[in-house]
Amino acid sequence: MNCTEPPLTTIRQPIEAMGRAAVELLCTGIQGGSLPPEELLFEPELVVRGSTAQAPR
Repeated sequence: MNCTEPPLTTIRQPIEAMGRAAVELLCTGIQGGSLPPEELLFEPELVVRGSTAQAPR
């Protein structure tokens, strides 16, 4: 979103880590292993660009 005017602030997701976790869970399931019942949480990254103004004083 840095090609827009103004460049837009976005959230970057850890796609590689998410894909790796999905493949590991899939392989575990295929091999008959038990899958964890909890959800997986990934840390996103805030990418601040020109569309975000400074906080008022």
